[in-house]
This record gives sequence, structure tokens and C-alpha cells, in this order.
Amino acid sequence: MTVRVVCPTAEDTYAVATRLAPLLRAGDVVALSGPMGCGKTLFTGGLAAALGVDGPVPSPTFVLERRYDDGFLPLVHVDVYRLGSYNEFLDLGVLDAASDGVLVVEWGEAVESLLPEHLLVRFEIGWEGERLLSFVAPASWRSRPLEELAA
Repeated sequence: MTVRVVCPTAEDTYAVATRLAPLLRAGDVVALSGPMGCGKTLFTGGLAAALGVDGPVPSPTFVLERRYDDGFLPLVHVDVYRLGSYNEFLDLGVLDAASDGVLVVEWGEAVESLLPEHLLVRFEIGWEGERLLSFVAPASWRSRPLEELAA
């Protein structure tokens, strides 16, 4: 199942993430894919806020991983842009660390083959700067109303 959403502004991108958050369950993995500056970290901030995380959600590009335990579900936010191998990703241990919460992986396409079943969110930038988000869900997500993201 694929759901597409057009986000004319950064605020719209954030809002779509806040609509996704209530659909998430412990153990879910969300892989974010798209070019630099397309809104992956902003989107994660929207997810975090809707999950009850208090405070800003900066990019984990240089620290690789940030964990937030103050929300309704723990959130592990990973950026694999700077990793050089699959083993570096596995060494982070984030798959186990996020088993009781939600794992969000920026640049997820780089490690997609290592991820368990996951929601893939592809970000594209349109002609007028709008964000085009495609949510590609595995079969196990069919009962979740992803079409509500386009509301």
C-alpha cells in the first residue's frame, strides 16, 4: 500500500508526521529516504512531539543516534548518512534498543535490507519547493488508516 501526500510548507510536513504518530506501535520501524534538506529531521520532530517528547529533536548526523524516553513510546532516532558499512549500523545496536518503542532511520535506504518490516517514507522536492511524501507500507500495516495522513 502506498499513500502520497503533498506538503506545500514545512508546517505541513510536520503536521503529517503528527498524524502518523498515533498509528505507530512499539517495535515499529520508520525508514526515511530523500535528499539533504528535504525535511526528514523536521518530520521526525513532528513524530516526536505527537508521541509526547518534550523539547527539540535535532539531527543525529554527528552523534548517529538519539533516544527519547519521555514520550508515550520510546523513540530512537538514527542518522546513517555518515556510516561506511552495514556493520557500523549493526554495531549501533539500535534494532534491539528500539524494540520497545519506535525506530526512525534517516537515510534509511542505505540500510533498508537490514531493517525488519518497516514503513518507508520517501521525500521528494517538487518544482515549487513543496515536499512530496510517499508512504510505502508493508502488508502488516493494512489495518492502519494511512490514508488519513492525506487529510
